[in-house]
Amino acid sequence: MNPILLLAIAAGALVGAPSRYLLDGAVNRRTDSELPWGTFLINVTGSLLLGLLAGLVLAHHLGSVTNALVGTGFCGAYTTFSTFTYETLRLIEEGELRQAALNVTASVVIGLAAASVGVAVGLAA
Repeated sequence: MNPILLLAIAAGALVGAPSRYLLDGAVNRRTDSELPWGTFLINVTGSLLLGLLAGLVLAHHLGSVTNALVGTGFCGAYTTFSTFTYETLRLIEEGELRQAALNVTASVVIGLAAASVGVAVGLAA
């Protein structure tokens, strides 16, 4: 692998992981809900950002370093499928089946919509 790409991925992850941790904590301190709003917000904003990057790459042919830095590095460390899965299973184990179904449905539908908006904006830019 290209060492520059590897450094770009590491730099993006260095910012993405703490951003996820800090945002999740801030959101969860402000909500009193069974739903994992922090993870939801992180995954939706990450989908929007990754969609925007994809649109910009397609429209403006951004380089592989930018794609590695923002897409693989930042978004890869910022968004979290494993936490989403864990929190959904926790809701199921606690008998919160409606909340679990809402979490899955809203995360997938709104995440896809956010990514689509991001792609459209990136293509239009």
